[in-house]
Amino acid sequence: MRLLLADDEKELSNALVAILKHSNYTVDAVYTGTDALDYALTGEYDGIILDIMMPGMEGTEVLKKIRERGLSTPVLFLTAKTEVEDRIKGLDLGADDYLPKPFDMGELLARVRAMLRRKEDFAPTNLSCGNLTLDRAGYELSTPGHEKIRLAGREFQMMEMLMTSPGRIVSVDTFMDRIWADGEADINVVWVYISNLRKKLASLEATCEIRASRGVGYSISETQK
Repeated sequence: MRLLLADDEKELSNALVAILKHSNYTVDAVYTGTDALDYALTGEYDGIILDIMMPGMEGTEVLKKIRERGLSTPVLFLTAKTEVEDRIKGLDLGADDYLPKPFDMGELLARVRAMLRRKEDFAPTNLSCGNLTLDRAGYELSTPGHEKIRLAGREFQMMEMLMTSPGRIVSVDTFMDRIWADGEADINVVWVYISNLRKKLASLEATCEIRASRGVGYSISETQK
């Protein structure tokens, strides 16, 4: 699971990063609201831990912009503010939970686990792009009038990352971090898997395609007419 941690208290942030990594999370840490928004909008995170009072942009504004862009990534607010009004504002903007400082590290980990479980509970069973459907339960790609194609584990992971947000570019580094985290594969393996997936889309006569953005990564979107 990949988390984004945004908190301008660097000493606290360093401690949280160490604890979260020890609990087997991958963590990116930023210290301003502006950076938090830039990182969050990549859509590469399973959850976001967000402080409210940060330089550049308050956490509430970051969350507002994230939700306006249609990202449903779960968010846990961390803040020294304990007033009921602040909690209500954060929840109304789309936060999933709220933990005032100071807090117990064990409680933080429990809340993160709960937040990520809720994300899985509400994740849609099927993802779609054009006439293409990815069945997350059966690992199958399908289009109307064609026999379903069952994907191997890593093929499925790549398609799931692409189809979660059609049009969003997924970087090669992100594929490597998420799917080949053991570091044993060469970076060219991403191109090989993309090539195989493109052949499967062609055989299904899918009305969407996997596009390459040179030097950046790959995205999936409906075929331009």
